[in-house]
Amino acid sequence: MPTLALYKKKSIYINYDETHLRRVCCNQETKCPVAVTCHITSTSNPSSYVDSFYQQNVECHSFSLVCWKSGYKPIDDDSHLVIQNENSEDVLDELDELDPHISNGICHKKKEFQETPESLNYLPSHSEAYKTWLQEKPLGSDWDRWFMMGLIGVFVGIFGFLMHQIIDFLFEIKWELVEKYIQHNDFLTTWMIIVATGFAMMLVSAGLVVFFCPSGSPSGLPEVIGYLNGASIRHIFNIRTFFGSFISCALAVSAGMFCGPEAPMIHVGAAIGCGLSQFKSETLRINLPFFTRFRNSADKRQFITAGAAAGIAAVFRAPVGGLLFVLEEVASFWDVKLAWQTFFCCLVATFTTEVLSSSFVGFVYEGYFGFFKAEQRIIFWVKDLLNISILAVIPTIILGIIGGLLGALFVFLNLRINKLRMKIFSSIPHKFLRQLTKLLDALLILVVTLSITVYIPYFYSCSPKPTPSEFQNGSEYKSHGEHAAWDVSEFNCPPGSTWVAPNGSIMANHSINQAAVLLVKNGKQGTMLLYQRGLHEKFGLPALLMALFFYFIISCWTAGTAAGTGLVVPMVYTGALFGRSVGLIMVAIFGVQTDEYGAWIDPGLFAVIGSAAYFGGVTRLTISLTVIMVEITNDVQSILLIMIAVLVGKTVGDYFNNSLFSSLLHLKCIPYLKAVPNVVHGKKKVNLELFTARDVMQPCTTIHLRENVFLLAELLTTTSHNGFPVVFSPAPGQEEVFLGTITRLELYMLLSNRGVFQTHESNQCSSVLKYQEVTVERVPDEAQIIRLLNKYSADPQYQQLFINLEPYINKSAVSVQAHFSLQRAYSVFRTLGLRHLTVVDLQNRAVGIITRKDLISLRLEKKVILLDKGKQDSDEELLH
Repeated sequence: MPTLALYKKKSIYINYDETHLRRVCCNQETKCPVAVTCHITSTSNPSSYVDSFYQQNVECHSFSLVCWKSGYKPIDDDSHLVIQNENSEDVLDELDELDPHISNGICHKKKEFQETPESLNYLPSHSEAYKTWLQEKPLGSDWDRWFMMGLIGVFVGIFGFLMHQIIDFLFEIKWELVEKYIQHNDFLTTWMIIVATGFAMMLVSAGLVVFFCPSGSPSGLPEVIGYLNGASIRHIFNIRTFFGSFISCALAVSAGMFCGPEAPMIHVGAAIGCGLSQFKSETLRINLPFFTRFRNSADKRQFITAGAAAGIAAVFRAPVGGLLFVLEEVASFWDVKLAWQTFFCCLVATFTTEVLSSSFVGFVYEGYFGFFKAEQRIIFWVKDLLNISILAVIPTIILGIIGGLLGALFVFLNLRINKLRMKIFSSIPHKFLRQLTKLLDALLILVVTLSITVYIPYFYSCSPKPTPSEFQNGSEYKSHGEHAAWDVSEFNCPPGSTWVAPNGSIMANHSINQAAVLLVKNGKQGTMLLYQRGLHEKFGLPALLMALFFYFIISCWTAGTAAGTGLVVPMVYTGALFGRSVGLIMVAIFGVQTDEYGAWIDPGLFAVIGSAAYFGGVTRLTISLTVIMVEITNDVQSILLIMIAVLVGKTVGDYFNNSLFSSLLHLKCIPYLKAVPNVVHGKKKVNLELFTARDVMQPCTTIHLRENVFLLAELLTTTSHNGFPVVFSPAPGQEEVFLGTITRLELYMLLSNRGVFQTHESNQCSSVLKYQEVTVERVPDEAQIIRLLNKYSADPQYQQLFINLEPYINKSAVSVQAHFSLQRAYSVFRTLGLRHLTVVDLQNRAVGIITRKDLISLRLEKKVILLDKGKQDSDEELLH
């Protein structure tokens, strides 16, 4: 076992072992993060080499995490040693005090650590090679772009249809298996069968996420948001993640988990947009020669955006809501043209889903192809619209406050549960045992959920089922109660009968178990029943409060488990439960109103408002949420009340914490740049206009326009930067000035092609690589690149070979002056979707560089604290 020590030099932590100086300690067997070697030296005098390391490798300041494993023996006789024991918690606590931004301030106490993702450029590199490539692909009429948007919409619509059909089919099959046992009050057998079938589904669902596609856990939505913001997150759109997320979500919902398919469908739609637009797959080794002009970062992200919007549109049948949801929450880059194309994609996706769904229910053909019935097309159809009184604003505000409080509580509890999960999982050193624990976590939640679902209704008595005359029409009664020979809502109640009265009206004496209706039926069906108007006594207050308690707790526990789970249906259903409860209290106070001025006092109306309030309290959405609620309910009459509830719920929730999506981005250590930075120091918001780019920039390593192969290889070996400013001298004897940037991957590709090498005397290289040969997403063969770099940096002959970088550098790379406003530098960086922002002085010399990680709120807060402390120290020196 190697001997490791941790040194501290001017608040910079440096790791030393027997052969290398590294930014972080690393060992493959112990699953610590892979570190990049910054400097290689002998070990005769460790302290002096640490000093040299600090002076020569200032770029190594930005490290990820120190892994301190028991068994490593520190050197005790050196004054620079920081750690004198093997307590990893002490090491990590001290590091967190030094730099709260390490792993975004949350991931620091995990032995299994996922490094913060790198960034992506939104626009392609504007190099000579790129311009040559553009000339070969003249601008057309964009017909192919519209065709691709339509194609993405068709495929997303098909998978949206399949998602609904699989869930409906498996749900019906599962409960039909236990029909006779429930009717005979054999709850033990019922529980065993339900748990066994759900266990089998969940075993596949969670197993796919844990072992087959970890990038699909749990919903994929934070990863999609982070990617579209510019964070490079690998494997989230590959074909394994795509199929794994789709199947996992369908089986998790069908198994009986308190979740929905919405967030995974956004992930699925984004993956379809990514895969179809590129017409290639590294997993399947497919590279078709079609639509190659879309193989750049800007077009790729636009199709991913459209696919994500189509996912919402398909699963909710809400094309406008899908468009607005992506605009408000998911996309970081937007323009009018993209809005039109995304709207077209959502339209096609919704139309495809509705055409297919008009013919099939649970894969059973019903013979209505192309005939769109409102009760099927509108997910939570509200037929009877009520006239609204201005007095309804008062209970709406109350519901908004409740929704905001419960939403903030949900975010708080869910974060605590997920942090506990991460702590438990990271404490397990063996990979297989860790994966097995994740699988058992999902299975435990399922068993608890199904046990509540089966046994709680046993303690509730039966109540009369509303007769068909109490419904709005006979067809609704049929769709809700007689679609199958036995309705699970009857549960263990005595069977009833239905007959036609002499006057032609339909009569019945059925009874239902209210707890079974609220727990056994999935959230989608339960929400539809809660929204019904005119049936005040259909659900009693005790049953509603019971379902609210269990659904809130279990859905909070479920969110984040190792399965493809969404939260929209639980949010809508939970809000409907407490909204209808408030409606019943209103009816108890004011009675059942029969005149049109008091008809708004209806539990069904308050259920809709409660859903909007709780949805807004959790997600903090506003415009898109209002439109989605109207599209999924058809309740246009209540739009003003929905808007009020959403705004109040968001305002109350924002007072306590961030939205769920923002919190999950932070929890997953995804470096997300908000539209407006939120930097707080001393409980006061900091105005970044008072700071400059120089205050946050990092030292940069520059390379010359015509660079030595040996030096390039050594640079790539001894640094971990992903971008380098390129400098040149305008005239002999003049200082070098900034010209553009080039990325590490581009240098890798150049060094792997000897045809671009030239001698010192020659000014012409034998060949120029094409744009598609230089611009890649990842290195094709990392081992080969490492061998080449070692060869170039060890063989003296490569000191006489050079590469002319001019055809490959990004000459439109953005730079700002050192005194440039930090607030405006942030806006430039985010708006243009940059990966690197070079800082220059008044003579246009590169003096620093700003990356995404330098602009994260926690990093900015740290800089502000250090600058404030430096100012105080300076003032004290002046006083003395």
